[in-house]
Amino acid sequence: MVESKANNELNAQNKIDGLHIQNAMNEKIRFASLPPESPILMQEQNLYDYPKIYGRSKELATEPKTIFLRRLFVFSLSFLLTAYASYEMNLVFNSAGMNSLGVIILIIFTVLFLWIAFSFVSSLGGFFEQLKQRGGLSLGVNPKLSLPKLSKKTAVLMPTYNEDPHRVLAGLKAIYDSILATGQGDYFDFFILSDTTDPDVWVEEEATYLRLREEIKGKENIYYRRRFKNTDRKAGNLGEWVRRFGGAYDHMLTLDADSLMEGDTIVRICSAMEKNPGVGLIQTLPVIVNGTTLFARLQQFAGRVYGPTIAYGLAWWHGSESNYWGHNAIIRVQAFAEQSGLPHLPAIRKPFGGMIMSHDFVEAALMRRGRWAVHMIPALQGSYEESPPSLTDIAIRDRRWCQGNLQHAVIIPTKKLSWISRIHMLMGIGAYAMSPLWLLFLLAGILVSLQALFMKPEYFSSTDRVLFPHWPQVDPVQAEYVFILTMLVLLAPKFLAWIALLANPFLRKGCGGEIKALFSILIETLIGGLMAPIAMLIQTAAVASILLGYDSGWNAQRRDIGYIPLKDVIKDYWPHTVIGILMGAAAWAVSFSLFLWMTPVLLGLLLAIPLVWITSSQKIGMMGRKMGLLIIPEEINPPDILQKDKIEKEKIALLEIKDAFENLLDNRLVKFHLTQLPSERVKGEPINADELVSIVKIEEADSRWQLLENLTKSEKSAVLACKKALVNFFKLPF
Repeated sequence: MVESKANNELNAQNKIDGLHIQNAMNEKIRFASLPPESPILMQEQNLYDYPKIYGRSKELATEPKTIFLRRLFVFSLSFLLTAYASYEMNLVFNSAGMNSLGVIILIIFTVLFLWIAFSFVSSLGGFFEQLKQRGGLSLGVNPKLSLPKLSKKTAVLMPTYNEDPHRVLAGLKAIYDSILATGQGDYFDFFILSDTTDPDVWVEEEATYLRLREEIKGKENIYYRRRFKNTDRKAGNLGEWVRRFGGAYDHMLTLDADSLMEGDTIVRICSAMEKNPGVGLIQTLPVIVNGTTLFARLQQFAGRVYGPTIAYGLAWWHGSESNYWGHNAIIRVQAFAEQSGLPHLPAIRKPFGGMIMSHDFVEAALMRRGRWAVHMIPALQGSYEESPPSLTDIAIRDRRWCQGNLQHAVIIPTKKLSWISRIHMLMGIGAYAMSPLWLLFLLAGILVSLQALFMKPEYFSSTDRVLFPHWPQVDPVQAEYVFILTMLVLLAPKFLAWIALLANPFLRKGCGGEIKALFSILIETLIGGLMAPIAMLIQTAAVASILLGYDSGWNAQRRDIGYIPLKDVIKDYWPHTVIGILMGAAAWAVSFSLFLWMTPVLLGLLLAIPLVWITSSQKIGMMGRKMGLLIIPEEINPPDILQKDKIEKEKIALLEIKDAFENLLDNRLVKFHLTQLPSERVKGEPINADELVSIVKIEEADSRWQLLENLTKSEKSAVLACKKALVNFFKLPF
């Protein structure tokens, strides 16, 4: 009797659910999730033809007058330092005559040293700019003056891909409130641009968006759009928005899922775009915040202390031909639509062909090719992002970046590309190519020592009669001198950053004072030095796999803290330890001096497992904060935007991503979801196999939960995207 009553109640509920979906299909949502479309033409660019410049002058109005001298200083001093270091290195291995291994070592050393010399000289220029606090303020951006009044419309774009929607929209709400506090919110519209493929995350995004709409009390300037085909990833996501809605806006502010920006900062860069009509893009310097694991706090401290010195240097010699990092930047919609339509590359060899992955560098380069200025303004504060919580997480992201940067080798020959833009791409390639070169340098050093150990030296030439023998040698005193010179050039930017910190009372106090800041630099340098060989092997493996044709795919970034079990760390990093043991054994067998020379590298590899595990610990990271080490001003005195973000994240602390169909029991969400669905398939259009299979599975299922156990993730998405399938699903009994 009880069972019969329960069945009757379930059947009644099923009928209600079926009617609830059917009725929702006939109702209209009371607000528009998207504004009226305002199309703008955005054509794919031909990289092998001349760009359309529409009469713009070759001379850029915002180009610094001394830019030639700045670049001459950076490049000439870098080459002079490298030439001197290479000369000294040649004396180490080839003082008694050239040999093949000595030449190989010299070539690799020259490339490696040029890389660090260039960084040092650029930082040297940045050091003096940082002391003057002038980085990019020539555009009329001056944080000391009152907030300028805007006259043009800007779209704030938040692309998201399988991210936790509660976190993403909490950050967007903080930005929204911060802009509203400036009194100029009417000049901004906000867009959540979803490329999400996970069905549960998709529906949770819709539910979270509806809650956000309730919080903003009926304001009509926050919109949500999900693409049903995420063609060309983030570049395609932004490109689709530009083509559909870009005509209604003068500028677009591009964000990442972890981006935060102060309303004042946003208003100032919008004003700078209005004052400088020849500028196509302004890139801010995002400060890394909210780090809690030791690894994230190391990244956070390094970015806050060394980052400005490096960024000021780049802005100093880039001038109006700077770069774009894909987020926390404002872009002129006209310039982007006109010049940055990305083509697919010819498939020379997988994965170099196809869509352009690291699109940001290329978009900036193409805008500059079309005679738009691109600037970086490191002197303007109020731009923030977060760091991955562990080396493992950053390695996953780096694998994708590595592929995208190596792909730029195909784009460098683009016709009429600025030579500075080509340098940007070469530097991007070099960021990953240096790791395999460093490994080759180490292996070549071992081979030289093996050659000296096992090969009989030839003291007298068989062709030339000489009175004195040619003694083959590796000069240890000269080698020590070259090592010291290399370390000085490598570590000099950190020393310059510390001096700049001493001259900045806000930064000095926020980092715990000069002594604690110095201790923090030493800790970061020590741990960073130990982790460098691990990163070397990770990046070398990434480069090798890409050259062999393996694609990185597109995975969502893990942004929460989480916990990495020791067994997972062992599984991922035991090869690094084994390689360290083998290299150490080989060096020991050759000579004790070689073993000592390689100790920094060997120590990092041997400690790979405990290093990765310890640095991914939140407990150890927060212990350092309590001691006043690795701290930054933004966590001692959080700016307004970080306080707003914290409040918003506290509100959603207990919220989780529900199952999509559990979420859709909410009638209001069902109505909204149905308004987002594409129109029914027209005869002759491509057939969605997942949709057909899911419809058959629904017809054959005895209950909802039986069906859900049999649906794949793609089939579940197909059901959620098809009105007919949804109606049939809700007719099923529980």
